[in-house]
Amino acid sequence: MKFPRNAKLLRSPFDMAPFAAVFFLLVIFLLLGVMLPAPGLHLSLPRADGSRLPGTDKPTVAVAIDSSGRLYYANQMLTEDELTQHLRRAVADSRASLTLIIQADKSIPYGQLMGVALLAQNAGIYDTLLATQPRVVSATGQP
Repeated sequence: MKFPRNAKLLRSPFDMAPFAAVFFLLVIFLLLGVMLPAPGLHLSLPRADGSRLPGTDKPTVAVAIDSSGRLYYANQMLTEDELTQHLRRAVADSRASLTLIIQADKSIPYGQLMGVALLAQNAGIYDTLLATQPRVVSATGQP
């Protein structure tokens, strides 16, 4: 006995509504990702040729200074006295001598950089380096 086949796999044309909904959700998520500010401290470091700058093989601690002159250590905004205490604690916890890396915005005056270096010396950190951004070199080798 032969049964008639009247069942079709796709009874209606291809439905685009679910795909359109997913597309619009993706557009919304991408726009929110672009418009929302990224967390973290935004610094404009000075540019320098990194191949000619000294580095260190010692353990390091980093202090950041934003364009307003605020001090940051371990993702916390600190005063100079609090920074000195944190640096002393880092020196006490370290077995080797530490190197301070100052990540300062390029608009920070030299006197404030020296003030942070002197705070580190008072805490027991005698080596200091300034963080820079590497220069962008074109394909011809000219900066």
